[in-house]
Amino acid sequence: MDAAAIADRFALGTRAALSDGPAARGKQGAVWRLTTTDGRWAVKVPFRPDDEQALRPAAVFQEAAAAAGVPAPRIRRTPEGDLFAVVDGVQLRVHEWVDHADPDPLLDPELVGAAVAATHRVPGAEPAAPFTDVDRWYLDPVGAPRWDRLIDELDAEGAPFAPKLAALRDELVGLESWLTPPAAPRTCHRDLVAANLVPTASGGVCIIDWENSGPADASQELGFVLFEFGRTDPGRARALAAAYADAGGPGRVTGPGDFSMLIAVLGHITELAAGDWLRPNDRSPSRAHAEEWIDEALDDPHTRDRLGGLLAGITQRG
Repeated sequence: MDAAAIADRFALGTRAALSDGPAARGKQGAVWRLTTTDGRWAVKVPFRPDDEQALRPAAVFQEAAAAAGVPAPRIRRTPEGDLFAVVDGVQLRVHEWVDHADPDPLLDPELVGAAVAATHRVPGAEPAAPFTDVDRWYLDPVGAPRWDRLIDELDAEGAPFAPKLAALRDELVGLESWLTPPAAPRTCHRDLVAANLVPTASGGVCIIDWENSGPADASQELGFVLFEFGRTDPGRARALAAAYADAGGPGRVTGPGDFSMLIAVLGHITELAAGDWLRPNDRSPSRAHAEEWIDEALDDPHTRDRLGGLLAGITQRG
């Protein structure tokens, strides 16, 4: 890519220089660092073409969040107001650059709770306009028949993780019995994993990668975050939930249904990663990539006992 052409297209200043290689790479795309006379920028290049219109609501939410004081990178649009531009035949978009450390699931739970509360208090996030229906990714079970077919196919192909998935089959099906529709959808980030809620060089936190934002239940997103940053430690989960409430967050985790987003998303990610192992693609270009992805879920599973322990620790507070 031509650094000067990118800078010109987004009016980012002169003396542009791109990093020698991607500064980060995820399942959806890669990020390059661009330096110009106006500052440093994150240039995001999707692996598959993105739809400008489809992503506009998420961008509007990110912009509203940043304006409201949520620790989030600001979007840089083109002079015409577009999110994306095609430069040298490559579709890309630009955000301000944020210096952050590696993802840390043991990040200060009070910082995490306050940051999540801030995203749930963004003006205009309730109701979930301009979004409409909640995406089924956050609602639907994979289902016992699909789990069984997938396990059989993986076993037949000799997948090294097939025994682990088979051993978890009944647990995954049992978890899906907890799934509950969101009671009060509002605009949420919907991808608050440790890789997207990260420590910054200044000692704070930053929330990145807002492209999946959309309608969800604040309590269910809080349940997702409690497991991501609490795991087997009810004390951390309790501190996170307290900080969230103290910062004015509207959600509360009070029952198994509040883990619905976690259960649905991790179920679909496991299904997707297993499918990638069977049929490698741009998202997982090799079986090794797909195996690494699925092992993230299988090696540290979200069982009913673990979630029940977190729930008990929170509800027994005080």
